[in-house]
Amino acid sequence: MVKKEVMFWKSMAGKIQCQLCPHFCVLKDREIGKCKVRKNLGDKLVSLVYGRPCSISLDPIEKKPLYHFLPGQKALSIATAGCNLKCGHCQNYEISQCSPEKIRTLELLPENIVKETKKSKAKIISYTYTEPTIFYEYMLDICKLSKKEKIKNTTVTNGFINPEPLQKLCKFLDGSNIDLKSMDDEFYRSVCSGRLEPVLESIKIMKENNIWIEITNLLIPELNDSTENIEKLVDWIRKNLGKDTPLHFTAFYPTYKL
Repeated sequence: MVKKEVMFWKSMAGKIQCQLCPHFCVLKDREIGKCKVRKNLGDKLVSLVYGRPCSISLDPIEKKPLYHFLPGQKALSIATAGCNLKCGHCQNYEISQCSPEKIRTLELLPENIVKETKKSKAKIISYTYTEPTIFYEYMLDICKLSKKEKIKNTTVTNGFINPEPLQKLCKFLDGSNIDLKSMDDEFYRSVCSGRLEPVLESIKIMKENNIWIEITNLLIPELNDSTENIEKLVDWIRKNLGKDTPLHFTAFYPTYKL
């Protein structure tokens, strides 16, 4: 398994602090971050999933869902194992909550992904299924190559990423569907092991960078489906993204821990 040194970390008195996402994991030698894919190996932070997707398929772009970004086109969709949140209702928990060494993977470097995209005649690459933030370097390298081939790049993301890496990614990103799970920070903490504010900040950064944005809100009965929560969500989107921003409400079904 390729172990590629990653970006966005610093040394801290014999440990390493990852600075990719708002968890800011502090890792001793051979410890792995909450995402399950970034590891302190010999005082260097490395990725365990670079060039190792666990899922790749050709999807309608509407499946993301992105209904107003090149509608009718196909997207080559890729994911690796791992995620930086632990949502109790995750629909892809078999791969998002799995360590990379415990799942079957392919060996596809960035240039191979671009070749497969051209071969399939797709105009879009979508980083999806799990959280693309955790395979950041792999995604970024693919984005750089695909941009040269006039292939569009989109993410389906939880938005739990720090501003600096997101700003760098936005130079190569064309569209994104962000899963804005609730306007209640306690929901994020108790159900997803995350926080709300960094997600809102990420969405505003994408907007400032002219990324095409669509928002998804999965409604879970008795947890985030109150009228108050939906009103706060709609009001925040209108004020910060504009009233023409597409908002998708999706249905909950029992899965994983819920």
